[in-house]
Amino acid sequence: MKAHTKETQASMTPEKAIEFLKEGNERFQQNLKANRNLLQQVNETKNGQFPFATILSCIDSRVSAELVFDQGLGDIFSVRIAGNFVNQDILGSMEFACKLAGTKLIVVLGHTSCGAVKGACDHARLGNLTALINKIEPAVYAVKEPKDEKLRNSQNAKFVDEVAKVNVEMALENIRSQSVILHEMEAQGDIAIVGAMYDISDGKVHFM
Repeated sequence: MKAHTKETQASMTPEKAIEFLKEGNERFQQNLKANRNLLQQVNETKNGQFPFATILSCIDSRVSAELVFDQGLGDIFSVRIAGNFVNQDILGSMEFACKLAGTKLIVVLGHTSCGAVKGACDHARLGNLTALINKIEPAVYAVKEPKDEKLRNSQNAKFVDEVAKVNVEMALENIRSQSVILHEMEAQGDIAIVGAMYDISDGKVHFM
């Protein structure tokens, strides 16, 4: 499999980009990697890159977007931060990726059993981590069940995963509300902005 070119990127649609990622995740789950020569892709991309998607994911070592979607060099822009939330710098990176570099899809990829989300559920406070946790806590408050405070913590796996899902939904809202460029591109059909959850127990990505 060769690296994407200007022509293959131009022919890509947001819908097709989603299908590419779904197909890649199917291969990942079945341990059937696409036949690609990474060193050849190094050579193919030395004069430019033409990724088809931009993926915002967590820093979790089990959730590498390139691996779980079975993508090679030059295929996707990968933005990673604990808790996969959006800030101004990340929005700027996404605007570059879509408006200037031509990607057709933005995916906010959350995952089950997220450590950053667990920290938010427990309202952890530790150095610079405190500011990061504060950005995820709105998702904790947005999840109304269970009401019993004793069950609203990192020991409740179901609660943690629901908060992680809501955190993805909030990130999508923030992208649309805080970036005029991306909002307009989505409205015009130039890109799609979607959420997804990766299940660390079986490797499957569930698109929302």
